[in-house]
Amino acid sequence: MFTLHAHSNYSLLEGTIPIEELVSFAKRSGSAYAALTDTNAMYGLIQFARICGEHNIKPVLGAFIDDPKEKNLSAVFIAKNNEGYAHLCRLITTRKLKEDFSLTEFLSGHLNDLFVITSSIDLLRAVKIDLALRQNLFVELVSTAKTKKRTKELFEFAKEKKLQVVASHPAYFLTPDDFLLHKVVTAIHLNTTVENLPPGSLADEEFYLKTPEEFSKKWRSLPEALWNADRIAQACNVDLKLGGYKFPQFPLPKEESAFSFLWKISFEGLSKRYRPITDAGIKRLQYELEVIDELGFSDYFLIVWDLVREAKNRGMLHIGRGSAANSLVSYCLGFTEVDPLEQNLYFERFLNRGRTSPPDVDLDFSWKERDEIIKYVFDRYGYDKVAMISTTVTFRARSAFREVAKVFGIPDSEISRYSKFIPWTSAKNLPDIAEKFPETRSLNFQDEPWKSIVRIAAKLAGYPRHLSIHPSGIVITRSKITDYVALEFAKNKGLGLIITQPDMHPIEELGLIKIDLLSQRSLGVLKEAMKAINEEREEVNVPVQNVRS
Repeated sequence: MFTLHAHSNYSLLEGTIPIEELVSFAKRSGSAYAALTDTNAMYGLIQFARICGEHNIKPVLGAFIDDPKEKNLSAVFIAKNNEGYAHLCRLITTRKLKEDFSLTEFLSGHLNDLFVITSSIDLLRAVKIDLALRQNLFVELVSTAKTKKRTKELFEFAKEKKLQVVASHPAYFLTPDDFLLHKVVTAIHLNTTVENLPPGSLADEEFYLKTPEEFSKKWRSLPEALWNADRIAQACNVDLKLGGYKFPQFPLPKEESAFSFLWKISFEGLSKRYRPITDAGIKRLQYELEVIDELGFSDYFLIVWDLVREAKNRGMLHIGRGSAANSLVSYCLGFTEVDPLEQNLYFERFLNRGRTSPPDVDLDFSWKERDEIIKYVFDRYGYDKVAMISTTVTFRARSAFREVAKVFGIPDSEISRYSKFIPWTSAKNLPDIAEKFPETRSLNFQDEPWKSIVRIAAKLAGYPRHLSIHPSGIVITRSKITDYVALEFAKNKGLGLIITQPDMHPIEELGLIKIDLLSQRSLGVLKEAMKAINEEREEVNVPVQNVRS
C-alpha cells in the first residue's frame, strides 16, 4: 500500500521529493509499488520508471492535471498500460500547448486506458459521467486535520452519485522537516518571499510521505477506499521498454529495405571516393555495413545521409565531427571529409558489436543556415514526429544561494556581496564552502540568516530550475512523438518553439534517437569569405572532396 499522488523535485519547482528518495522510501517501507503524479508534467516519469525497475518496485505513472482557466477543476490521471501512458503524454501536451484546453471536455473523451482520481466536485458536476468513465473514475478522499469537512462532503457526494471512492494522500515533501523547503521552493516559483506567500499556495503540512502502515491506519474505518487505492495500483502495468531502440523510419524507395538501400548508396559513395576501388576499401565497407545491420542502425545512417544530401543540394557548408570520422560508411556517405583508410582510423572507436548506445554523428552547419535544415527535418519527417530536445537547467551553488536569499527577503545588493565569491560548484558544497574554497574563507555563513539560507540552498543541489532548449539535439520518432513523451513550449513561449518535457538523458533511456545538428559560426564566416573572394577572384570551392587516383 502506498500513496497514489506524489510530486517529485522534477516537477520544476512544484514538489521537493527527489525521485531516488521516493523509490527508496517505498522499498524501505515494504511497498510493492510507488506512484509519481507531477503537476501538468512528466519531466521525471522516465527516470522514475527506470529507478523503480532497478529496485524491483512497480512504477505507477501519472500526472496531476488542472484546467488552465479554472484551477478548481483538476484530477489525477493514472496510466493503466502503454496506451494509457501515450494517452497521458497527449493529455499533458494538449494542456501545455492549447490555450483553449478544457479538462471537462477531455473527460468526455475515450478514457478506457486511464484512471481518473479527483476531489473536485465542480469537475464531477460539469462532466457527463457515462458507463466507461464511471468504471475508471474515483472520488479522491484525503484524511488530514484540515480536510475532514471536505472529505465528508466528497464521500456524501460519491454516495449520492454512486461513484467509487479512493483513499489518497498527496505528498509534496519527504518528511515534516522539509515543509520549510516546500515553502522556499514555492516562493521561488511564485517570485515572492516566504513571508508574502499568497493564501492557498502551500500544500497541507501533513502532505509528506507516509508509510503504508500510517496510511492504512488513517483509513481503517473506510476499507473500501483503501482497497480501491491498492486495486488501482495493481491494475497499472506500463512497460516503457527502457534500453531498447525506437528508430525512426527513413522513407525508402519501392522494393528496398533500409539495409539494402544503405548498402547501395554506400558502395556508390565508395566508387566516388576511391578511383579505382581497392580490395581493402570493399572489405572494410562490407564489414562496417554488416555491423550496422546487426545493430539495427541502418535507418539512422539513412536519415543522416538524407540531411547531408539536402544540405549539399542547397549549397550549405557542413561537416561531421567526432568519432564518425573513423567510419568508412560515414566517409562514403559524405558525413565526414577524413579518409579513414589513409589515416588508419579504427571503425570500432565509432561503432562496434559491444556498443549499447546508438551511433552519434554530430553535424555542424553555419549558424545562419542551421534553422533551415531543422525546418527541413520537420517538413520531411512530420511535425507530429519531430521535436527539439529540452535541457534541464538545474540549481548550482550560486543560483541556489541567490534564490533562497531572495525569498528570505535579503536585498539584492547584500546577496551580491556574498554570491560574487561563491565559485561555480554544486550547491551541496555550500555548508562547508569556506573550508573547500580559499576565495570564500572571508564569508561568514555561521550567523543567521546566512546559516539557514546556506543549509536550505544546499538541498536544492541538482533541482530543476527551468527548461531550456538543447543546443543541438533533435528527436525523430517512428510514430507520433506524443506516443512517447509530452511536449511544451520553450521558456520564451512567444517564439513558438516546442520542446520535449524530458531532456536528452531520459530521451535516450526511452530508446528514442537524438540527432545533433550544431550551429557553427565559423562555417558562416567561411562561406561569407568564399563569397567575397569569388566576387573578386576566381571561384573557390571548400571543402575539397578527396578522390584517390
